[in-house]
Amino acid sequence: MTTVSQNQVVVETEDKQDNLLRLPYFVSAEQLSADDVLHLLQRAQYFKNGGEVPALSRPIFCTNMFFENSTRTHTSFEVAERRLGLTVIPFDPSHSSVNKGENLYDTELTMASLGIELSVIRHPENAYYNEIIHPKEGQHLQMGLVNAGDGSGQHPSQSMLDMMTIYNEFCHFDGLKIMIVGDLTNSRVARSNMEILNTLGAEVYFSGPEYWYDAEEFSKYGTYVKNIDDEIPELDVLMLLRVQHERHNGTEAKTEQLFDAKDYNAAYGLNQRRYDMLKDDAIIMHPGPINRGVEWDGDLVEAPKSRYAVQMHNGVFVRMAMIEAVLRGRKLGGLE
Repeated sequence: MTTVSQNQVVVETEDKQDNLLRLPYFVSAEQLSADDVLHLLQRAQYFKNGGEVPALSRPIFCTNMFFENSTRTHTSFEVAERRLGLTVIPFDPSHSSVNKGENLYDTELTMASLGIELSVIRHPENAYYNEIIHPKEGQHLQMGLVNAGDGSGQHPSQSMLDMMTIYNEFCHFDGLKIMIVGDLTNSRVARSNMEILNTLGAEVYFSGPEYWYDAEEFSKYGTYVKNIDDEIPELDVLMLLRVQHERHNGTEAKTEQLFDAKDYNAAYGLNQRRYDMLKDDAIIMHPGPINRGVEWDGDLVEAPKSRYAVQMHNGVFVRMAMIEAVLRGRKLGGLE
């Protein structure tokens, strides 16, 4: 049984059928209750501990449709899919009919017609998934979907691997002081994590240039800190974000003109001085890719308090649990 107490969240590591998460799709952190998160982490830990993967009664074809560049997420999903015994069908958007004007719904309709039952999609448009999971009248698309990141909206799999990393370290969330630092406005990681961390009882803080902080959106989830040095000695988790230069266009173009890498590093980057200010048991996280020397001084990326590589390792098992939840939710391959 998974329990949530006032002071601690307990995630059991044994396999229990009644605790398995079942979802028709997995697109947003907002879908999940605290119990859902805990059951997912329990299952991911089970896989990480060498637990047996469920046997499929028939082949299940899936595809990874990444319309933005990715190393960690794309590869991690494919490893997870292959560990679960799925048959992965390659998809290259640069050589697809998208370049002939085909919209995402019609591309998914094509995939479904060819026998693919699960898509993992990363797309530059926020909430791209709505047209797939909420078909219009007369549309009959049936497709399992896992969101691998939508624009600056959500990144649920990164959020779940972050939660797993934090839980593995502290065995609870309640009262942990966690600061998210950087390009907040453009970060789907920040949005997913602030919602889940609030649900799980953590104390969330934000920092970074004020032109990347929207008080109306973020203040209900945590407290903005102008000088990160004021809070660093009290933190349990320092979560750094990549500066997303590729999203600084339109109304945000002026932020590129204001940005200076050395100034940013001095004000918000993780350098040796700030590393030494952290508590001995504090951890540092980053969703990657890292701009070395900007968000994080390069010689500290693999320092003892860093969990960057651990996060990536945990990502495989969390994504196995996420995919399995959709397979079970759609009763694919004999799973229920």
